[in-house]
Amino acid sequence: MRVGIVGGGIAGALIAWRLRRTAPRITVDVYTAGPAGGDATGASGGLVRGFERVVPLCRQAADGLAELRGDPALRSAAAYREVGSVYLLPAGAEVTEPVRVLEEVLPGSATLLTGAELAGHYPFRGLPSGMTAVVERQAGFLSPARLRAAALAWIADSGGTVRRVPVVTVTPAPALCGADGAAKGYDAVVLAAGPWTPALLTASGLPTGGLRVKQIQYSVYEGRPAGLGAFVREDTGMWGRPDGETGFLLGLPSDRWDVDPSCPQPDVALVDRVAEEARRLLGHPPAGHRPLRTAVSSDCYHDPPGLALREVCPGVFTFTGGSGGAAKTVLAASRAAAAVLAR
Repeated sequence: MRVGIVGGGIAGALIAWRLRRTAPRITVDVYTAGPAGGDATGASGGLVRGFERVVPLCRQAADGLAELRGDPALRSAAAYREVGSVYLLPAGAEVTEPVRVLEEVLPGSATLLTGAELAGHYPFRGLPSGMTAVVERQAGFLSPARLRAAALAWIADSGGTVRRVPVVTVTPAPALCGADGAAKGYDAVVLAAGPWTPALLTASGLPTGGLRVKQIQYSVYEGRPAGLGAFVREDTGMWGRPDGETGFLLGLPSDRWDVDPSCPQPDVALVDRVAEEARRLLGHPPAGHRPLRTAVSSDCYHDPPGLALREVCPGVFTFTGGSGGAAKTVLAASRAAAAVLAR
């Protein structure tokens, strides 16, 4: 069996690595024009935790985190840092089933806190009445870029091939056509090109399957809110985590859709909104402080969200749609996708 994978980001690299481990007899070729530091993998904040409101995604995230924590080589390759996670929930949020999954996969990691308990442990300000949080001890962040680089090296070491060749179209044969006009046939083709995937499908005359491109952006500020690791506030979408030795990364969801992934442009108004929202929530960054840097990229979104293997036509699949949060599910999702392909 021959499998061609388009995309050398974290999704493409990990599904190729899983395939080589699952079925060494399968020929695996990875096509990548990068990796480039400005792609979604290079720009990702890399938050990993077990909790998700949707139970299947929660199980994926928890299973992936358990594997990461239990494998020293994987943990080192991903530069995993365990700083804990606080997920702020609106009043009345039902989390019984996801918390049960967390306790099953990562025993003793998760705790539910009330608003009063949150105020006593963390520097949050002005939280709405009734807000609660799922606090995870075994959570933090990793470097998708470093994990991607390690996976591509593992693929080459195990007999796979990494081709630095741009792919311009895919045919239902299935076959991949490069920029040089040459076509190469496969038994299965997987498009894991992140935000470039919808354009590649369109250029190939294939349906996009609801995949869309959206900008992702965050800013890094000097200084840190005391006692806080990674956090997400569900109702506003604000998120953050420590960065480097003294910095703190802060972000909000962008409203820029269908952007060109090849030339991301910073949304200045979003930079200002992030700072204003963070000051109300954390008292940080101080008024007048500008960010040390702002990272801008784009990612592929799918409704419902989730990194999954989706069939476009016989023999042609996509493996994207993680909607900016694939770092926490990519380990489990790539294992499941590789098992489907191997069968």
